[in-house]
Amino acid sequence: MLNALLLPLMFSMAGGTYVYLQLPDRRAQGLLILTLFQLVGAVGYVMEPTLNLFMLLSLHASVVLVLLVRHLQAPAPVQQPGEPRR
Repeated sequence: MLNALLLPLMFSMAGGTYVYLQLPDRRAQGLLILTLFQLVGAVGYVMEPTLNLFMLLSLHASVVLVLLVRHLQAPAPVQQPGEPRR
């Protein structure tokens, strides 16, 4: 199971960090996708619990947690008068 989940989880961490840093308007979608990858990994861990997979999921969960907390603590953008709502 570790072999099946290693590359997708590593890619999701790298891609999620890129989306978070470079595309601020898509942060919410990126964080949702990271959370869904975490759930897929958790299902894999339930099917075949190993220490290596647990460590990988712990690393992935810590990246998701840090990005989510930073996103929730970021101030909301201020809308300028006369600017259409997004």
